[in-house]
Amino acid sequence: MAAPVPSLAEASAGIAAGTLSPVALTEAALARIAAQEPRLNAFITLTAERARAAAAKAEAEINAGRRIGPLHGIPYALKDIYDVAGVRTTAHSRVLLDNIATADSDATERLEAAGMVLLGKLATHEFARGGVNDALAFPRAKNPWNPAHFAGGSSSGSGVAVASGMVALAMGSDTGGSIRLPAAFSGCVGLKPTYGRLSRRGVVPLSFGLDHTGPLTRTVEDCAMAMQALSGFDPRDPGSADQPVGDYLTGLRSGVAGMRLGYARAYGVEAGIDAEAQAAMDAAAQTLAQQGAEIVEITLPALRRFEAACWTILHAESFAIHQQDLRHRPEAYGRVTFERIVLGAFVTGPQYVQAQRLRHQLTAEVDAQFSQVDGILCAPAHGAAPAAVDVDDGPWRRAQPITAAFNVTGHPALCLPAGFAANGMPLSLQIVGRSFGEAEVLRIAQAFEQATEWHKARPPEA
Repeated sequence: MAAPVPSLAEASAGIAAGTLSPVALTEAALARIAAQEPRLNAFITLTAERARAAAAKAEAEINAGRRIGPLHGIPYALKDIYDVAGVRTTAHSRVLLDNIATADSDATERLEAAGMVLLGKLATHEFARGGVNDALAFPRAKNPWNPAHFAGGSSSGSGVAVASGMVALAMGSDTGGSIRLPAAFSGCVGLKPTYGRLSRRGVVPLSFGLDHTGPLTRTVEDCAMAMQALSGFDPRDPGSADQPVGDYLTGLRSGVAGMRLGYARAYGVEAGIDAEAQAAMDAAAQTLAQQGAEIVEITLPALRRFEAACWTILHAESFAIHQQDLRHRPEAYGRVTFERIVLGAFVTGPQYVQAQRLRHQLTAEVDAQFSQVDGILCAPAHGAAPAAVDVDDGPWRRAQPITAAFNVTGHPALCLPAGFAANGMPLSLQIVGRSFGEAEVLRIAQAFEQATEWHKARPPEA
């Protein structure tokens, strides 16, 4: 069987040394996709011929001494809500089956400018909102650790493609945890940057005030490399922040000695995380303490307050985006997507205003924590990935994603491997940082990753 592709850092080093060619790397990725796709369904659209042409071009440029940078000639893939000129963007929905993009998204522009090679578009939950068991135009992505289990949502194909070794970098989006949960459940790294750090132009929206874009990668270093290429102000995205772009690689290996990290243990207890997830969190905090960090327990605002703000805003804004299609083409939507988005019709103007006021209060309360600590450790999920048949596909889920707190506040949050449950499914740690403090988040994550072996584990081969 075709081997998993190398990490971004490994591929970049091989290309720089002349021991790996973009063409060979692209063919290896396509072979890996062909071997894995029949059981995992990560891809909706495969752009194989485009990828081969781009790889040949990159190889010729590199051989001629015109290497653009560290990502030149390395394949990547996009969640199928990112536009690529001339390629369809379906958002995994019948509503957009015939939608051909006329321009690139900002992320596509930046990754192409870095010389990367597009392999295709990846599965998602319908419009980043639907359910895992909906009957849609394309099959659901399946967890590479056990295809009967949930792959996380909504950037399910992105997490699966990275964790299974089809690609070293996949782009996702995160409105309530949709980058971090696929990373947590599939055993890879996923970063939701600060609100406004990465542009959302050319990405199908779900909630103007909560949507974030970001990378999923195999390692923390890969995530830092991707962020270096993706970050920057975009005046064509009203939510883009005109903030200086940090250097995410220079201080990556500085360690956590002397840092003060807040452990929000009570947050996980309040959320009702299971014993395995709690043990993984406790062990992660201890590991970082052994690396020289001072660990102090902190208290975050009550989970119910975050939920009240998040879901009121998301319901109202997603209904505003979809109301015309919901009224005129309701049959084109999956059941779960329709039922979840139509709830926004019942949100009143005063409720939306109060949710925005609460959001500002919660953001200020979390900001206040960063006057005392350099980062926050907290649980990303209630436990390991459940079986797909057990995922709650109701209009209002009994247990909402606990990752959504940091969509409300906009703080950067990263998930990375932190162990395994007894059934062999991955467990994860979430690290939260100051606004525009992605470099610190990556530094903490790198220290944890290098002190453990979890990131080296690979899903079983079929």
